[in-house]
Amino acid sequence: MEHALPEQADALMTATEFHELSRGILRSIRTVIDGKDEAIELALTVLLAEGHLLIEDVPGVGKTMLARALARSVDCTVSRIQFTPDLLPSDITGVSVYNQGERRFEFNPGPIFANIVIGDEINRASPKTQSALLESMEERQVTVDGHSHVLVPPFTVMATQNPVEMEGTYPLPEAQRDRFMARISMGYPDEVAERAMLRQREQSSPLDRVTPVVSLDQLREMITAVRSIYVSPAVERYAVSIAQATRVDSELRLGASPRATLQLVRAAKAWAALDARDFVLPDDIDQLAVPVLGHRLIPTSRGSLLAGAFSIDVVTDIIHRIVASTVVPLAGDDRA
Repeated sequence: MEHALPEQADALMTATEFHELSRGILRSIRTVIDGKDEAIELALTVLLAEGHLLIEDVPGVGKTMLARALARSVDCTVSRIQFTPDLLPSDITGVSVYNQGERRFEFNPGPIFANIVIGDEINRASPKTQSALLESMEERQVTVDGHSHVLVPPFTVMATQNPVEMEGTYPLPEAQRDRFMARISMGYPDEVAERAMLRQREQSSPLDRVTPVVSLDQLREMITAVRSIYVSPAVERYAVSIAQATRVDSELRLGASPRATLQLVRAAKAWAALDARDFVLPDDIDQLAVPVLGHRLIPTSRGSLLAGAFSIDVVTDIIHRIVASTVVPLAGDDRA
């Protein structure tokens, strides 16, 4: 008899239904993005874990294309914000406009009021404008003129940014980076993928052919199923030990926050569900430690940060050192 994800929740969709829907989303995105399976799977993981995604790389490698392909694969409300130096916070959150006929102010919601918000080149806007996202990303609401407006779930921000060394960019504040569940990098395509891209886009963009494969209600059911994935006490202790180790590492000026620990476990639950499991393994934590924790860690040496040492390679070395000194539980499912 087919079980739900997890078994004790009869109202949840079955594991087969979850698998078919998730595979459908992945196939849809792959029609647009070639040779970047890990980045695609991480993007879907963040969406199902109710997090926010930061896609960082040089211009022209498909950062915005990935975000748009994922957004088009789900039948939900989508908005796009092009971040520029002259963008104002009210351009994101919305404004209150006086209605002379009714003699009262009416709130006109901004583009932040959508299920999936694509923030293009987020670090080209000023820090003041970037801060307009803080409340919405953490509390799922927007406060304007003293009134709070709730964002309808699911709500995910998928932002792209260019490397901070590039002209016309502002570095994201620590509080802003900490609100992103994961950071990924696209990288350049290999020769085969780049040639395939040339053929596919000779007549039109493959993005034009992407249609929703999952309804909004189905996405909500998938998110509910992910929430109920089992995490054993041993795996919880393992995740916490990694986060705590970053806070006492002499090479780090800023380690992982408690929010980072929470998001690491949430992402691991989504990763496990995509692997057709109803429990989290230590390997899930290892797999996601770099994309979830990496952008939050700041080296002690400011010079190394400016020299570009704060990179995936450096973060990987830090995580490997932490993992090597931690006793890893052998299994993630200790239920009777």
